[in-house]
Amino acid sequence: MRITRTHLTFIGIGFVLLLAYFALRLPNLTLQPIFADEAIYVRWAQVMKAEPTLRFLPVTDGKTPLWMWILMPLLAFISDPLLAGRLLSVFCGSLTLLGVLFLAWKYFNRGTAFWAGLLFVVTPYLVFFDRMALADSLLSAFSLWSLIFTLLLVEYKRLDIAMILGGILGGGWLTKTPGIFAVVSLPIGLISFQKWKKERPEVYKILGLMLVSIIIAVGFYNILRLGPSFDSLSSRNGDYIHSPTHLLTSPFDPFVPHLRDLFEWFPKLLTVPVIGVIFGGIILAFYKRNRVGLVVIGWSLFPLLVEMALLRTFTTRYILFTIPPLLFIGGWFIDFVLSQMGKTKFYVSAGILLLILAPTMLVNIRLITNPESADLPRETRRGYFEDWTAGQGLKEIAEYLKERAKTNEVVVGTAGGFGTLPDGLFIYLDKAENISVVPGKASISAELRNAVKEHETYYVGSNSQFTPDSSLIIIKEYKKVKGPEIPQDAMVLYRLNP
Repeated sequence: MRITRTHLTFIGIGFVLLLAYFALRLPNLTLQPIFADEAIYVRWAQVMKAEPTLRFLPVTDGKTPLWMWILMPLLAFISDPLLAGRLLSVFCGSLTLLGVLFLAWKYFNRGTAFWAGLLFVVTPYLVFFDRMALADSLLSAFSLWSLIFTLLLVEYKRLDIAMILGGILGGGWLTKTPGIFAVVSLPIGLISFQKWKKERPEVYKILGLMLVSIIIAVGFYNILRLGPSFDSLSSRNGDYIHSPTHLLTSPFDPFVPHLRDLFEWFPKLLTVPVIGVIFGGIILAFYKRNRVGLVVIGWSLFPLLVEMALLRTFTTRYILFTIPPLLFIGGWFIDFVLSQMGKTKFYVSAGILLLILAPTMLVNIRLITNPESADLPRETRRGYFEDWTAGQGLKEIAEYLKERAKTNEVVVGTAGGFGTLPDGLFIYLDKAENISVVPGKASISAELRNAVKEHETYYVGSNSQFTPDSSLIIIKEYKKVKGPEIPQDAMVLYRLNP
């Protein structure tokens, strides 16, 4: 294929946007305290790397393991395990950005590529989660590329595309169970087929190829049967979602409460101007009857509405994978508006650019330099900075314990048995010598009381989880963010008196 000026323009746009993307994702990547699920996922990857028989360990807790499988080799090259996990998410987010650019190149134009890519790069929703060691950025990448290959399958009706699509669908499903939304969303792609009346047999061909993709995706997912506890995947899902029959008795609960959540989340994580262009894009797609645009919208709104209707626990990161398609539609709307401006296009472009960058960069700069000061939704701020799920000081505590272990046998207990503690401590003490970690509950166990007779013995816990007694001496204390609803918490390292 001959490279034209248009191709070079797309390449230039992509290069600039990728530089901007990494400029907003890489600085101070470990400044934000470790979150409970980050600690769990990174710890699982460490254990799976060390013990081949435990490569399916996450399945025992109802989680799929692909993100941990990818992280395992990175742990051999990057000494800080949290940094390794967060770098992986940054890379996954860049794959989503490339998907946004490819979608614009294939079905829209370079103006859409620039504006959609810019929205992806600067929107705080994505900046925040692309910098965290969680599987959601990888799921977003698989979801968007599933959309792209679904459109390609409808257009070209080729078996090789169906096979690649099946692999992408399977990868998303192995990343997180909500990856199944891409599988069940395949028929939405038929909206982009333009010859329903003249070439109806072609529709059956497309459906057959989609079936091939689904079979391959199911085959990928069934790899998990090679490990133990495969049934845990379905049983644990019941802890997070209502049965569809719940809609018969309570059709608006939890949908309405979750809708109220969106009204709080979106103005802070998307910002009002970005919300405005997204709504403009949705209206434009229906007004123009843009078939590809309607598919992109359906790819986002279908899983979003299902999650709102059925999820017991609704958090900002659970819907992360639905956001990139909406941002794409917003970018397309901006390009359409500018195409109508004529001689004033330059000035309108500058105004839109300022309108988007001013609020988003105000949040992003804080996320990079002082994340605890960022104006985030209440649910997000509490979970990642204020509550027991936030792990301020765990790396510093681990360094202190390793220093003490150079001359003494050290035993350390934790106020938790799963999550921020002990996993947030374990990841930094992996392979540390002369240190024994004793996971526990919100009390000093008899094992720790006995250990103090022969070893230096410590205990790590959050104030909200544990009430100290006179036998404990505070060695280090790391304050968490003060929230409006709960007393200020802290991560504390205690030493037990001999």
